[in-house]
Amino acid sequence: MSASAVRLTARGVTHAFHALTVLEGVDLDAAPGEVTVVIGPSGCGKSTLLGILGGLLAPAAGEVRLAGAAGGECLNPITYVFQDASLLPWRSVAGNVSLVLEDTPLPASERPARIAEVLAQTKLSDFAAAWPKQLSGGMRQRVGIARALAVRPAVLLMDEPLSALDAQSRALLLDDFAALIARASVTCVYVTHNLAEAALLGQTIVVLSRRPGKVRAVRRIEQPIEGRHPEDPRLLEVQAELWELIRDDAAKAEREIAGADA
Repeated sequence: MSASAVRLTARGVTHAFHALTVLEGVDLDAAPGEVTVVIGPSGCGKSTLLGILGGLLAPAAGEVRLAGAAGGECLNPITYVFQDASLLPWRSVAGNVSLVLEDTPLPASERPARIAEVLAQTKLSDFAAAWPKQLSGGMRQRVGIARALAVRPAVLLMDEPLSALDAQSRALLLDDFAALIARASVTCVYVTHNLAEAALLGQTIVVLSRRPGKVRAVRRIEQPIEGRHPEDPRLLEVQAELWELIRDDAAKAEREIAGADA
């Protein structure tokens, strides 16, 4: 798969739900073929920003633009991966991946090869005939990734795809995720609250403040994604820097959320 040539930019994005402003004046640049990670305290508007970037929400102010060519194999310019893979229980693993290809210009004769390719990329080849109920949470999320990659997206938007997994499954999947996203060479925006994920996957890390979310800092990591290791001192230093940036806001946001719940 060739690297994506599409750049995704946001300028001055502001959004509110009724009287509650959740984002204010956010600028973001997702470079072609790179992973841009968005982090911030709970309730800062990370998922709302992702929805605006993908066109699911219209911002109250500001704009989002795509620039560049998606490529001839692209069947869906912008594709999401959510926390829940939302697999159809009556379809096999291969059948769930096939679903996204069935209403596209891709000839039916070429679909089996495309499905086999993405299942191999996500280490699911041996599970093509399995049913979702037979899979672990990590394996179901792999199917969600395979399904997203099958349409050759120009932009991949990922909303905390590992957050619903237990710690062991998350650790096992994270290394594979790093290699998979790097090799896919799509323009990716990855939302997470996990600083280890941010350091392992991000080439650019955008730090949002507490609500209303504003860009507090942008951190660049030049080290290639493939080959990064969770215990790398440089990445541990990045995690420490990120925590320093969000610690106070995270504590305040927790008190605000607790107060609202009360």
